[in-house]
Amino acid sequence: QVQLVESGGGSVQPGGSLRLSCAASGRTLDRYAIGWFRQAPGKEREGVSCISRDDGSTYYTDSVKGRFTISRDNAKNTVYLQMNNLKPEDTAVYYCAASVWYGVLRSASNYDYWGQGTQVTVSS
Repeated sequence: QVQLVESGGGSVQPGGSLRLSCAASGRTLDRYAIGWFRQAPGKEREGVSCISRDDGSTYYTDSVKGRFTISRDNAKNTVYLQMNNLKPEDTAVYYCAASVWYGVLRSASNYDYWGQGTQVTVSS
């Protein structure tokens, strides 16, 4: 079983950048597809990005395309979400999740393991 810990959240002004990290323990992360999800107050959880476990294929929700980049560092057993040009509507708690399934997994129902979340606040 894999344990996930997110870090890198914080407060930033619009147009700023943050890099979220999802560090794994217990198992090597390259055995898992990884997804990033977010949930803002009063809103449903939203899939932001994911990366497959096999060929590294990626997915981004339309609202973050061109601004966010997901990547893996297998040597560090960590997946990153680089977030640039942040907007107030990006404010949310961000969660990473892991799945043993292959492919690009957009739905939260595909993921079995979740981190505790990290808060991202974008405000002037």
